[in-house]
Amino acid sequence: MNKELLELASKIEKKIEPQFKKIEEICSKNSVKVIEAFQECNLQEMHLASSTGYGIDEIGRNKIEEIYAKVFKAEDSLVRAQFISGTHALAITLSALLRPNETMLSITGAPYDTLQTVIGIGKEVSESSLKAFGIHYEQIELVNNDFDLEKIKERLSKQDIKLVEIQRSRGYSTRESLTIEKIEKAIKAIREVNKDVIIMVDNCYGEFVQDREPIEVGADIAVGSLMKNLGAGIATSGAYIVGKEHLIKLCAERLTAPGIGKEIGPSLNQNTNLLKGLFFAPQVVASSVKTAVFASAILEELGYTVEPKYNEERADIVQTIHLGTAEKLIKFCQGIQKGSPIDSCVVPEPSPMGGYEDEVIMAAGTFTEGSTIELSCDGPIREPYIAYMQGGLTYDYGKYGILKAIEEMKLPKGTC
Repeated sequence: MNKELLELASKIEKKIEPQFKKIEEICSKNSVKVIEAFQECNLQEMHLASSTGYGIDEIGRNKIEEIYAKVFKAEDSLVRAQFISGTHALAITLSALLRPNETMLSITGAPYDTLQTVIGIGKEVSESSLKAFGIHYEQIELVNNDFDLEKIKERLSKQDIKLVEIQRSRGYSTRESLTIEKIEKAIKAIREVNKDVIIMVDNCYGEFVQDREPIEVGADIAVGSLMKNLGAGIATSGAYIVGKEHLIKLCAERLTAPGIGKEIGPSLNQNTNLLKGLFFAPQVVASSVKTAVFASAILEELGYTVEPKYNEERADIVQTIHLGTAEKLIKFCQGIQKGSPIDSCVVPEPSPMGGYEDEVIMAAGTFTEGSTIELSCDGPIREPYIAYMQGGLTYDYGKYGILKAIEEMKLPKGTC
């Protein structure tokens, strides 16, 4: 690797030492939260055993859901390998909680691209979207990267909104991700005018980045993917929903069948992976945040606009880099791929993807396909050509991938 680049990396690492110390403090708090949940729920070796077929009332799966509820300080949870992705879990949740002629309100502007397709607000409306079933959608934009509390309170005071959706992470947008403190303030404002509206948080990319989670600050339900933070690169599929017991029951009946709900669902040899993933998640999330901080600092040093900056508070594991041209975005992603442990010789190219309106380039040489807690980088091929980088199972591997990406932007495209 380029000697000059390695010297720059060493200089940057000294600069970001105070940020690493803060990250480690949060990691310690979340690690205690997890280990105490394992102990208080009396996790035993027998709970690692798996089931097939119907998986009727399986003790291991039930224990995992008990532990998740304890970690998130929720009444109940639904943690299943049958969830294909975070978007799938969000779609199940919205379909379970909303009925025809009811209205959902996003108070963080337009949601992530794939959720727009679920709702039915993209260019093409699917016959399976919420809109097609007569469910209405409204949104309120953020103002200066924060909630527009007055507009939110005014709209909710009419008492005709069924569900409020909050997206913690930025998605493919240029706005900042939202801290738990901001979410807490918004929830308090909502409850001043509406006691009954369901408050749902899309928690993807945010788990364990801070030392509190959405349910702890008043959210009714929160949803996330195990291919991201809580899977720690160990879980090979799945997602979770945590929250109030009666809402979880509705989600379970949407996932399986009315009247059956949580009683069935084979774990298919995933129990150990799900538990081990949660066990390692605080440390892996800390490594991902450290990787993001390093990327932010070194790329800003090289003249790129980054968000968040290296010394700003983090709300999720996502780091954005404004690269300015399609060519640089493509090369940066190709460099991340070159720094991956798997398929490092593959050269990713932009292509159409289901649920996205623009072509997208995705780089991820991961052990589990689509596992964005492993070092990955992607972005839509549209102005202002932003790379959305996340993950890093260990800081050293993450740093290596970033340096390979920087090299790729400066050098001609290599061959395998």
